[in-house]
Amino acid sequence: MKSKSLIRSLHAAKATKQDEFYTQYVDIQKEVEAYLECDPDAFRGKVIYCNCDDPFESNFFKYFAANFNKLRLKKLVTTSYDGSPIAGAQLTFGEYVQGNGKRQRPKAIAVEIEEVKDVNGDGAAGIEDVKLFLKQNPHTRTPLAGGGDFRSAECVELLRQSDIVVTNPPFSLFREFLALLVEHRKKFLIIGNTNSITYKEVFRLIKDNKLWLGCTNFNVGMFFEVPAHWERFHHINEETGRKIARVSTSCWYTNLDHGRRHQKLQLMTMAENLKFSKNLRGKVDYDRYDNHDAIEVGTYKEIPSDYDGAMGVPITYLDKYNPEQFEIIGQTDRDNSSGLRTKKYTLEEVPNPNDLNRAAVIKDGRNYKAVYMRILIRHRRKIHSNGRAKR
Repeated sequence: MKSKSLIRSLHAAKATKQDEFYTQYVDIQKEVEAYLECDPDAFRGKVIYCNCDDPFESNFFKYFAANFNKLRLKKLVTTSYDGSPIAGAQLTFGEYVQGNGKRQRPKAIAVEIEEVKDVNGDGAAGIEDVKLFLKQNPHTRTPLAGGGDFRSAECVELLRQSDIVVTNPPFSLFREFLALLVEHRKKFLIIGNTNSITYKEVFRLIKDNKLWLGCTNFNVGMFFEVPAHWERFHHINEETGRKIARVSTSCWYTNLDHGRRHQKLQLMTMAENLKFSKNLRGKVDYDRYDNHDAIEVGTYKEIPSDYDGAMGVPITYLDKYNPEQFEIIGQTDRDNSSGLRTKKYTLEEVPNPNDLNRAAVIKDGRNYKAVYMRILIRHRRKIHSNGRAKR
């Protein structure tokens, strides 16, 4: 009964939250191969688990199957779920076909690949060989009684046996998905909504340097294949005929190291920023929050190089975050996770204290302006032998 309940919740999430976003091959290739620049052996000898992906239909599966030998993987495992709208559309297993040859509602399966050889004899080992191999070897796929939900006992057992999880989980179940990976201490490279940064559980991992953003630029958004019934889409893929939609609030999350997170921001002094920045030009100083012991910094470009106190920056700053250059103190939230809040507003003081108490506030005369969630950071300084900070 538990497995049926899990899969119903997965279907409900997909139905109500429109979670059917299918990642493009080129985006997976670009992201994964960026890690090879930092460590050529990043995936060598690893068991890759794609636990929200239909075998062969998923571009995650296609990429790792096609590049199995190049990445020198140990094993590739992928699992689908009951009733998947795309399973069996490209590669028709016996599980997907009725006696009259018509496509039936697909059942969840797991597919495991431990090697990729030149099966069709064309002189190269690639995705067509994988396709032929899967058709010829039914033992490589296993029915999943638990419906293929990533939280089911079968899928969790596959998770335990894996090294790195790479997939695009349902956005509406992102917290549960990430919590499962953390619980089992897995490496991962996954796609999520950028607003997930504001979740307490997610932000805590970022603050503790256990989670960070991937290599792909945070601010460009991503393009996904979407179901045919979608009315709002960006364009049609000329090769596949499928609808493509842009999701601006999407990014990669990972705990795999990459070179971009160690690049140092080149910064100007406070005086230089006040002189040259469009947002600050004409001001005599940075705005200081009325309810937090920190200054407001509108963009990462305006972070001053010569200020040792706390600074509030937008969540987009995390795309530039270098843990060796800056320390994350906390965020501007109701729970005062940073410890920098200096006051709580009351109804006697302002008409909307609840709204102001969950944000950073800039006061201008009698006007109070709540600023969208800020991450509070400060410079990491090297210390001289005399105890003074080295700039």
